[in-house]
Amino acid sequence: MNRICLPILLLAAFAVSSCNYHKVIDGEPLGEFFRAPTNESSVYADKVLDYTPAPGQFINADVILPTAEAACAWAKERLDSKQFVSLGAFGGYIVVGFDHSIVNLGGDCFAVYGNAISGGSEPGIVWVSQDTNGNGRPDDEWFELRGSDYNADGSLRNYSVTYYRPSAPGQRVRWTDSEGQEGTIDYLAAYHKQDYYYPAWIPGAEYTLTGSRLKAHNYDQSGNGSYWVNPDYGWGYADNYNDVHKKDATFRIDDAVDATGKPVILKYIDFIKVQTAVNAKSGWLGELSTEVLGFEDLSINVR
Repeated sequence: MNRICLPILLLAAFAVSSCNYHKVIDGEPLGEFFRAPTNESSVYADKVLDYTPAPGQFINADVILPTAEAACAWAKERLDSKQFVSLGAFGGYIVVGFDHSIVNLGGDCFAVYGNAISGGSEPGIVWVSQDTNGNGRPDDEWFELRGSDYNADGSLRNYSVTYYRPSAPGQRVRWTDSEGQEGTIDYLAAYHKQDYYYPAWIPGAEYTLTGSRLKAHNYDQSGNGSYWVNPDYGWGYADNYNDVHKKDATFRIDDAVDATGKPVILKYIDFIKVQTAVNAKSGWLGELSTEVLGFEDLSINVR
């Protein structure tokens, strides 16, 4: 890809520097734990640090994963082979890292690949984080990347859904949410016959996922349940066809906001999280679930 995270006027300045980023950009230090890319750095995410999907029809479909570590390794193998990783219903997420920090030089800084088609978008909210404590783990503050529906009617912050483990194979997964609502993730025996849609490696009888929720726009166009549509969202979401019309979306670090919605200035990031942003299902198609196929650093292409 030739897209770069750099205004044209800055290209000449970087051309006279070495192939590696310096730890100072615009006269300001990037930070003690900034990791500059090298000639050997990959533009693609090289690790999955957390894979915690919500229940869904693709969970446990290929293999029963016994531990969180095994789940991360499986997700990494899928991404490496450009196969989709499903995040399940609302709140399911994946966290990836790179072998270097992604520098914010303005414009689109990274891409998240999905499998959306027109009328079949399943938006995922994108979050970013810096490794401010230098421990290599995504345990620092997360910042949401503000998209087109950030302040739209029906969007909620700190929305939670609790999922309950089924007591027997072939059952629906029950859920309750922080708004006092409840529902189920349907078991689709005609298409996905694994015993459970509840992630095998998550212990306990229940677990809760929290994040920002977008209003669901899906509807039954046929009126008889045979043809469901998941309309595209404006911009700023993974697995959302309307972003670039070619099954991927590019993102700006400059769109990061804190928990209060205030913009934050991040000179670089180390971790990217994508999280399913809607809580809805489309009849025989089942739950809306964000899928990802890969993550690419676009800023490194300036080298």
